[in-house]
Amino acid sequence: MGKLDGKIALVTGGAQGIGRAIALLLAREGAQVAVSDINLEKARETCREIESLGKKAVAVGGSVADAKAAGAMVEKTVEAFGGLDILVNNAGITRDGILLRMKEEDWDLVLDVNLKGAFHCTKASLRTLIKRRGGKIINIASVTGQMGNAGQANYAASKAGLIGLTKSVAREYASRNIQVNAVAPGFIDTAMSQAIPPKEREMLIKAIPMERLGAPEDIAEAVLFLASPASDYITGQVLNVNGGMFM
Repeated sequence: MGKLDGKIALVTGGAQGIGRAIALLLAREGAQVAVSDINLEKARETCREIESLGKKAVAVGGSVADAKAAGAMVEKTVEAFGGLDILVNNAGITRDGILLRMKEEDWDLVLDVNLKGAFHCTKASLRTLIKRRGGKIINIASVTGQMGNAGQANYAASKAGLIGLTKSVAREYASRNIQVNAVAPGFIDTAMSQAIPPKEREMLIKAIPMERLGAPEDIAEAVLFLASPASDYITGQVLNVNGGMFM
């Protein structure tokens, strides 16, 4: 038996990187998984991986920054599996640059996807979670939202806002048996971090007490804990998975 047998999960940004690792692990633990991503073909690839494990999955396209698309993601999940128990707000992007050179559209786009996207998906999911008398919402924040990072004012603001959203929604729906928590990854070995120039990457690793980048699976394991019954008395918390970079 898996830790999530009989549960239904929706993972946004689930086509690659951290989102893919989360979707695969939740499926391995028994959940039926809807994989949402703006890149529908990549989402289908993740679903095929899940199905190869003998589990059920459905791919859903669309941008979380669009309220109607976010609502459709939830509707399609419910149509495919009959409900929803776990929402993982993982979809996120970067548009880095120092503040004086940052374009307003780059600020807006990052906030729209990373923060407003979580707002859209959470709002769209709540009625279903309330009807099912409980559920889990897990937001993927970032160490950058806790300590800041030069050249990432937009990203840091979006992730700090996501932590505030987590705590507020946790307070609002605790009495409905809905637990809302965040995972704050440090620097994880994904396509996003692989784009960092080698010298900067080396300096970054030196700033991590464990002296290595994390793996997507490290974040997936934290999400699994927060999605499982093991965390039923935990809400409004931020679980840091960062190799000691921020304590």
